[in-house]
Formats: sequence, C-alpha cells, structure tokens
Amino acid sequence: MSRPRVLVLHATGTNRDREAAWAVSAAGGDAEIVHVNALRANPGRLHAAQMLILPGGFSYGDSLGAGRLWAIDLRWLFHDALARFIEAGKPVLGICNGFQALVKSGWLPGPPGDGARATLTRNASNRFECRWVSLRPTPGSPCVFTRDLEEAIYCPVAHGEGRFVPTDGAALQRLVVSKQVALTYVDGHGRPASYPHNPNGSVAGIAGICNEKGNVLGLMPHPEDHVNPTQHPSWTRGRGGGLGLPLFRRGIDYARQC
Repeated sequence: MSRPRVLVLHATGTNRDREAAWAVSAAGGDAEIVHVNALRANPGRLHAAQMLILPGGFSYGDSLGAGRLWAIDLRWLFHDALARFIEAGKPVLGICNGFQALVKSGWLPGPPGDGARATLTRNASNRFECRWVSLRPTPGSPCVFTRDLEEAIYCPVAHGEGRFVPTDGAALQRLVVSKQVALTYVDGHGRPASYPHNPNGSVAGIAGICNEKGNVLGLMPHPEDHVNPTQHPSWTRGRGGGLGLPLFRRGIDYARQC
C-alpha cells in the first residue's frame, strides 16, 4: 500500500511538528517537515505533497494574536498554491495554532474573500487551559478526517486563545446546517457539557470545523498526542480508548486518492 507524502509546515515558534509527523507515520504516511521560507522559495514542494498539516505551537510568538501572522503567510504568500491544493481535493489539517491560522486567514470556514464568519479568541476562563477533553464527531459531516468515525476522541488541549466564536447567529446556523461543525466538546458520557469539558467556552461546544467540501479540518485539541495507548494519562490503571490515530488514518486514506 502506498504511503502518501505529507508536508508538515513549520513556522518560527511552532513546536508540535514532530508529534504531527510521528502521527502521520503511524497512520501510514510519509511526513516531511518544511519551513515556510523553504516553501516560499519552492512552492512546488506543496504540489508534490498529497496532504498538508499546520501543527500547533506559537507561530511567530503569537505576536498580534494567536496565529495572526501565520495567517498572513497563508492568505498572501501561499494563497495561490494553497488554493490549488484545496481545490484539487487534497486534505489539509490545522491543529491548535494551525487552526487559528486557517480561521484568521479565511480558509476556514472558507473560502477566503467570503468575509469573516468566525474567530478564535481568548478562553472564557481568561487563562491558559491544559487538560484532556473528549471530542464527539458529528454524524453526516462532509469532513474526510472524521467520516464514519463513531468513537469519541480523547486528547489534550493546550491554549490560551481557543474559544470559537461565530460572527453572529446566522454564521453559526450556516455552519450547523452544512455540518461543517466536525467535532464538539462533550463530557465523559458523550453529552454536551460546559467548562471544564468545554475548556475554552466555545460557542455550541465547537472544537473543530471543516470547509464545505470537507477536505480542510481545523481543531484546537491535539489528536497527535494520543496515537498510542501508552499516551493515555491513565493507561497504567488499565484505562484507554479514544485514540486520535483514526483521525489521521482517515486523512491518510483519503490522501491516497489524491
């Protein structure tokens, strides 16, 4: 079986590149970590890939706001290359800071130029949140990363600006009707819940959204931090389940078709 080429985009300050690359390898892909400057010098490196990951961290020190400067890269430096990549149906995954950059550049909910329909802002607790959370996949979502995924994902969050807020009720309704809300925060029983299960106070418990086509997904939690059972915080007590690996496997399986 072929191993799709996955480009993990590195910017100054991102720090989850290797974890993302390791998850890709475990899921059956070949990952290459590429700095934004190298991609700017040779955009063809993106076209040669079958999947793109924007990892977590603090790109450019989160100056002017989390992910905002990285969003400028995506919106202006790489706009044409990224547009062709997405229009070709190739999968894109933005995790934490990568999600913030995708939203603030307009690629999510998408497309750029459609007007801002949401943002990611300071947590409702007004502090950095680092805890494990449960994510419920939305049935019927077009998202290629969560398609037919029934088991909840259990993984950590680590952010200070992860509260998802649509611009208004109409923007939220549009996301819900189109099933672009791919993942929501739930409690241990799979039920909608408030803080601390919803760690940042996101509207409607939204943890991750996709574009209308379903090939671009962004989420604040870190599924790459739970791809092996021994990464579960209570694995020594015999607890487990909720791996993030199936999300990566679905992305890799889809990338094989691209």
